[in-house]
Formats: sequence, structure tokens, C-alpha cells
Amino acid sequence: MKTQDIRLGQNNVATGYEIDLPGAPLVAARGQKGFLMCGYLDLATADKLGVAAAVVRGVKSIDELLEKPVAGVSVAAARLGVAVGMTGREALEILA
Repeated sequence: MKTQDIRLGQNNVATGYEIDLPGAPLVAARGQKGFLMCGYLDLATADKLGVAAAVVRGVKSIDELLEKPVAGVSVAAARLGVAVGMTGREALEILA
């Protein structure tokens, strides 16, 4: 497993994770208010748990997770202002 600090603005830091799994890596980044995830994880479960989460599909690295557009958001993430189409980095800045 690879972990990486992700600097967001002057004072916020999130943590990125890459876990090598069969088929594709699991990639996620965690902030204080929620997290950004690849398609390996499920938005329905995030909604069931009331967690702020956004999904970015088709990524193989933390860098790609931050660069590509958000494809879906949980209800809790939408309430915070995370929206489909923003970059993963923009979403994580809200979730940090």
C-alpha cells in the first residue's frame, strides 16, 4: 500500500491511498469531512452510512484521482457542495 500527503491550500492536508488489487488498484483520498474514491468503492454504501464521498472512475493513481472529473457524489457530499464534473482535487478541497 502506498500513502501520500496531499496539500490542499495553505493549511489543509488530505491523505491519499493506493492499494494494489487484482485487476486495478483501489485508490482513495481522505479529508476531515469525507473522502474521494475510485470506482472500486460504492456510493450507495456511503449514502447508507451518511458519509460524504465522491467517486472518480477509471483511475490508477492518486494523481489521476485528483485530475479526473467527479462522476458521482453521495447525498452528504452534495450538501457540502461537491458536484459531478468538478475535478477530484476540487472535490477533495471541500471534503478536507
